[in-house]
Amino acid sequence: MLKIALVGCGTIGSEIARAITDRFNKDAKLVALCDINEANAKKLLAELNEKPELLSLDELIPKSDLVIEAASGDIIAELVKKCLDADVDVMAISVGGFIGHEELFELAEKSKACLYLPSGALCGLDAVKAAGISNIKSARLITRKPPRGLKGAPFLEKQNIDIDKIDKETVIFQGSAKEAIKAFPKNINVAALLSLMSVGADKTKVKIITSPEFVRNSHQMVIEGDFGRVETLSENMPSPNNPKTSYLAVLSCIACLKQILSHVKLGT
Repeated sequence: MLKIALVGCGTIGSEIARAITDRFNKDAKLVALCDINEANAKKLLAELNEKPELLSLDELIPKSDLVIEAASGDIIAELVKKCLDADVDVMAISVGGFIGHEELFELAEKSKACLYLPSGALCGLDAVKAAGISNIKSARLITRKPPRGLKGAPFLEKQNIDIDKIDKETVIFQGSAKEAIKAFPKNINVAALLSLMSVGADKTKVKIITSPEFVRNSHQMVIEGDFGRVETLSENMPSPNNPKTSYLAVLSCIACLKQILSHVKLGT
């Protein structure tokens, strides 16, 4: 049985917890929960069939074979380093937290543990992975979200943009992935992963568009290189519990866990 600890008990974390206790209970056991807001952890605990312990980050790592982060990019550097130093596998969902902390990948290569980053809401990353074996020359991401999916982003406050007053299709942001992640830390993790897998955070171009007519979170990816050109479009329904999160991102994390637990690995 793979012993799993979960850090972050929000929308994605709660769905992962249910998948562990219901779908994967023959191969995995949820042994611990952790959340900066203890009320979130207690609420999730009350909903689960199994009853993991409520522990601090330092307490749960020694009791786990795999730690799953579903909290915030702010915690990535600390959490990943502690897990890898302890030779405990870690799945990180807040991929934006790796931008500026690329040394974590070097640490992972030297560790006995594995570091997993799910694809999230962006399709086509298997092609990016394959293309990266050769040479990727450019990478672009165009994200379209309804206004409620961007609420609370630091960029909107800094630019004094009232997202509720937008009444037509509007380009909210254009810049590098590095700039996008800083401006929209909870909205654009897909840009971080694309940049890490392709041409880097400074060279990956990002455009964010919003409109009150949008009902889905869509991500259009274009990469070009020696292999040719790949363009993908994913039109994702927002999670019923959090409009900032695409439902596909939740499913991607569960699929990543399924692959970890399986002896059969499908896809690149």
